[in-house]
Amino acid sequence: MGAMNVESPEPTDRTWPLPRQPWVMRMTWSELLFAHWPVDPDRIAPLLPEGLKLDTRDGVAWVGVVPFLMSRVSPRFCPPLPRLSQFLELNVRTYVTADEKPGVWFFSLDAESRIAVRVARATFNLPYMDATMSMQMDEAGGLNYRSERTHRGEPPARFDATYQPDGDRFHARPGSLEHWLTARYCLYSADRNGRVYRGEIDHPPWTLSPASYTERTNTMGDSRGFRLSGSPHLLFAEPVDVRAWIVSRC
Repeated sequence: MGAMNVESPEPTDRTWPLPRQPWVMRMTWSELLFAHWPVDPDRIAPLLPEGLKLDTRDGVAWVGVVPFLMSRVSPRFCPPLPRLSQFLELNVRTYVTADEKPGVWFFSLDAESRIAVRVARATFNLPYMDATMSMQMDEAGGLNYRSERTHRGEPPARFDATYQPDGDRFHARPGSLEHWLTARYCLYSADRNGRVYRGEIDHPPWTLSPASYTERTNTMGDSRGFRLSGSPHLLFAEPVDVRAWIVSRC
């Protein structure tokens, strides 16, 4: 990869203060790809719960498929636990706002850890799902990432692609599409009664680079009524350490 081509940014580019309450979880995200497709907002808005507004850019909604490795996962004041603190995850997401806080809405989060799936469903009201997953580096340095959903009662979904960084690293400029897609410091979820929750996160600004991408299978949006086809907008992200807060009602 090429050298950094911008000056170091400020420690954060979030636009509102950190929560006063202490964070509850720490983790590291690595080997992460942001693959985004433009989608007609009229296809996405009806899928959101009441209380959330679809966030669009120039009248277009974006849906992202984000495969990565989750590692060093642990509650505050606890060390990472063997076989519980590292697992592959792949999420399908779009972007929303509430109370002028732009964040992420997840259509699905597939993970290979059955324990993590059940804890996240119960604690954060997030649609985590069991999946069989693998990630291997090929001889050219590409990451071969595969996921097949196995969660009972959930629609099938598969992802199989190779990706890798392909260009100079940079920090996204505020106002750019890259910044709009990635600088999101909260997530939104809803319980079975449709009540909306916000979960705050914090991490240093992403260090990004262009990426190359070869897709073999991607049915991650099919069950929601949108086929993610065509050439996506691609960004590869350097590892980032993340803190997360417990969710609270909006």
